[in-house]
Amino acid sequence: MTDGVSSETREPLLFLGDSITEQGDWQTRFPDDRVMNLGVGGDTTDGVLARLDEVVAAAPEAIVLLIGTNDFGNQKASVEHVVRTVETILVDLRRDLPGVRLLLVSILPRQAVFTARIIETNRHLRQFVATCHAQFLDLWPALADGDHLSERFTEDGLHLTDAGYDAVVDELVPALERLREQPPMSRPISIIDLGDLAN
Repeated sequence: MTDGVSSETREPLLFLGDSITEQGDWQTRFPDDRVMNLGVGGDTTDGVLARLDEVVAAAPEAIVLLIGTNDFGNQKASVEHVVRTVETILVDLRRDLPGVRLLLVSILPRQAVFTARIIETNRHLRQFVATCHAQFLDLWPALADGDHLSERFTEDGLHLTDAGYDAVVDELVPALERLREQPPMSRPISIIDLGDLAN
């Protein structure tokens, strides 16, 4: 309990993403929050975009979004597609949940063959988040060993071990503190035309 409000009645801290999110034991790691885990194994940016109604219905206090690696690994999507779809997710969430706190987590390092596309995507998204009154958490320095996910944090080059989740949480705790120090938006933003944004 914090601030005299029980975790059962507090608006949820919602984790949104793919199997990396789904496999995280976020409630144990954030015991003072009422955690909702909407990670879906194998999900892509298009999959998250298609299920935002569930996110909006949950009326979360904050959203931690981590998505995109499966677009490259399974769907062979372009950097442009991933960037544009994540931007659309953020714009839609900000439109429908004007008061929510939004934290976009960088696409995590994985096998070296994916590195160039992941770094380029993260660079674009880092530049975009302020447009949606969101914040960006870059986990690359904490998890990478050169051009790939450190073997200390994975057994298959993609998914995280307990040590990997420990490293994520070490960065996520202060990031959420910073996020919660920023007042939420009290009004909807104007609709952003993504077609006008430079890639």
